[in-house]
Amino acid sequence: MATASAVSTVRRYRWTRADYDRVIDVGGFGPEDRIELLDGELWEMTPHGSRHAAVCAAVADVVRGAFGEQFHVRSQSPVALDDESEPEPDLAVIPGRALDYLGEHPGRPLLVAEVSESSLSFDRGRKLAAYARNGVPEYWILNLAAGALEVHQVPEGDGYASVYVLRKGDTVTPVHAPNATIAVDDILP
Repeated sequence: MATASAVSTVRRYRWTRADYDRVIDVGGFGPEDRIELLDGELWEMTPHGSRHAAVCAAVADVVRGAFGEQFHVRSQSPVALDDESEPEPDLAVIPGRALDYLGEHPGRPLLVAEVSESSLSFDRGRKLAAYARNGVPEYWILNLAAGALEVHQVPEGDGYASVYVLRKGDTVTPVHAPNATIAVDDILP
C-alpha cells in the first residue's frame, strides 16, 4: 500500500502569452489545433457550422461599415488582452489599420463580439470576465439560440455595469461609433 508521501501531485501548468506565442512560432500547434489562450489556460474552440460562419461574416460587414476607415475589423484572429490571455473572438474592432499590427497582436479592442451557439455559458462566463477585466469597452454576444443580441458596456471588474438584450426590430449604436445605427435584423438570422 502506498504511503501519502509516495503519491505524486499532478501540477497544472499556467501558460503566459509569451510561452504560447513561442510555441506557435516554432510550429508547436498545427492548423487542426483550434485553441485559444484565456486566463493562462488553453481552451479548445468549438468548430463552426455554416450558420455560425454566415452570422460572423454578416456582423463583420455591418460593423466595418459602422466604424469606418480609421478602424479595422478582425474576424477570428488573436487579441492580446493581458499576459495570460490571447483569445480569438469572432469579431474585434481595432483602432488603426491592419498593417499597424505586423509585430504583435492588437491589445485594446474597442468592441468584441462572439457568435454563440454551443459556447454560450463560456462566452457569458470566462470570456466576458476576461474582456471586462481588461477594459474592453463593449462586448456583444450574438445568442443564436435565443435570437438575441446581448450588449455589455461599461466594464467593471469581472463584469459590465450596463447590460441589455436586443431582438429583431431593435437597433444598436456602438459606444465608439456614436453616429452609427445597426439594425439587429442585419446581424441576426
